[in-house]
Amino acid sequence: MTDIVSADWVADNAEGLRVVDVRDGWEYDAMAHLPGAVSIPFDSFRTGSGDSEGMLPARGEWADLLSENGIGADSEVVAYDDHHGVFAARFLVTAELLGHDPAKLHLLDGDFSSWQLEHPTSNEAPEVASTDYSVEPPASTPLVDADRVAAVGGDPDAVLVDTRDEDEYAEGHIPGAVLLDWRDLVDDETRGLLPREEALAVLESAGIVPEKRVVLYCNTARRISHTYVVLRHLGFTDVEFYEGSLTEWEAQDRPLESG
Repeated sequence: MTDIVSADWVADNAEGLRVVDVRDGWEYDAMAHLPGAVSIPFDSFRTGSGDSEGMLPARGEWADLLSENGIGADSEVVAYDDHHGVFAARFLVTAELLGHDPAKLHLLDGDFSSWQLEHPTSNEAPEVASTDYSVEPPASTPLVDADRVAAVGGDPDAVLVDTRDEDEYAEGHIPGAVLLDWRDLVDDETRGLLPREEALAVLESAGIVPEKRVVLYCNTARRISHTYVVLRHLGFTDVEFYEGSLTEWEAQDRPLESG
């Protein structure tokens, strides 16, 4: 599964990793980056040709993007950003959904701001040899459609989770959803994941426990990417991912609750 790794782990294993910086290109150039990191800005994979905003990129575009950045199908990848990992998580979940081995995908615990407090940075872009990355989507994925999301309310063994903020939730959410702002699992001081027991307590307070099937959504699948990675890292085994999220739900004129 895609996991969360410490800055020390990344530093110790740097030679065997392809490090991906998903910040804007100007940040990569002007503000330094992790040594050896390649720049794959968030906007470069956020939307594929002909796809709706926020949906998975086209397979060919994804393959070309990874190939030109020296990432192969067997590469061990760690990604980071400077927003507590939420943009980097979207890169990693995209890779997982399009067939990269999740055991070889890692999210930096923290972000660039926390990294540079204790570890060196670089202003040099690495020279990488291009690869021939091929996309081979797995036979099964955590993706679910709107009909399965709508049925969650009738299942006592499942919980539908809205990972947006409180104001967005109050304005309108899918009926039956509980609120869990993705940032509630982040430690503002370390900029990384809360300690394990604290994170589990936050989840339990919202009715999100490992024994239940957990179905995640937000607006465009960015924020649920972070929550998905966190839940899998904490040992949740039955986690489903509504890629369409509210963008698709509202486009289909499905009902919302407010308050």
